[in-house]
Amino acid sequence: MHPAYTVIFFTTATGAGYGLLAWLGMFAASGAVSPDFWPGLIGLGLALGLVSAGLLSSTAHLGRPERAWRALSQWKSSWLSREAVASLATYVPAGLFAVGWILLGRTDGWVAAAGVLAAAGAAITVSTTGMIYASLKPIAQWHSPFTLPAYLIYAAMTGSLLLNAVWQSLGSAPAWLPGLAIAVTLLGWMWKVATWRHNDALVAASSANTATALAGGSVRSIEWPHTEENFVLKEMGYRIARKHAGRLRRIVQLAAFALPVILLAAAMAAGSPVAAVLSVFAALLQFLGMLVERWLFFAEAKHTVTLYYGR
Repeated sequence: MHPAYTVIFFTTATGAGYGLLAWLGMFAASGAVSPDFWPGLIGLGLALGLVSAGLLSSTAHLGRPERAWRALSQWKSSWLSREAVASLATYVPAGLFAVGWILLGRTDGWVAAAGVLAAAGAAITVSTTGMIYASLKPIAQWHSPFTLPAYLIYAAMTGSLLLNAVWQSLGSAPAWLPGLAIAVTLLGWMWKVATWRHNDALVAASSANTATALAGGSVRSIEWPHTEENFVLKEMGYRIARKHAGRLRRIVQLAAFALPVILLAAAMAAGSPVAAVLSVFAALLQFLGMLVERWLFFAEAKHTVTLYYGR
């Protein structure tokens, strides 16, 4: 599949934003953090800023962005429409949560309830995004049990590193927070490696023989369907060389997983302000690594329609 840069940024930014929002909602509601002004302002501002930037960038991928509102009408049958509905609905409890924490200095009572609802809305929205791809049967790399959990794990992972970076920078990070970020990052790393192994072992469920129901021999096209590349080949027949895929996978493992874990471990051993610098660098590095991971997610996917073109 051809990687669309707007969708790559959308899935990465909203995943990180919703992950950060979910952690803030759960920690505030549980009383694990105090309702201080600056952590609330910067944390919730960053979370909602990433979510909003991602959602706005996704409209640029549409042929008619001014008609994006129509996506809300098909929620009964479309995961894309459910994603749009869930993302907008999440703004309501998230906004109330932000007002209670930032303006009223509270994370108890109705503010805590709003935080829990915002966290639930974030998880639901990320799940609908994952289901957009997991529900596509013609693309075996996406239609697998690894896709939906991956979206949730990576949102929690990037969100935890952003939360740690914000609170370390403000000097209000709990001692256990870097350890949590390391644990979720290691989980994401294991899930990514397992996903690659699963996808590399896939065998095409269809072939020219099964498509034509002609048993025996090898069915092949005598002539190409057309004389030049068309939209289907450009968008769904995109291919990446094996050597490039291998190099990019190594970059993902280093930038998104290995180096952030090392930096977070160093931050745990260092004092302020070194811990803050290391934490911020780890979060930024992981975000860049996840952009590459998203690019590979699309580039390595193979659509069944390419069988028609002899691929």
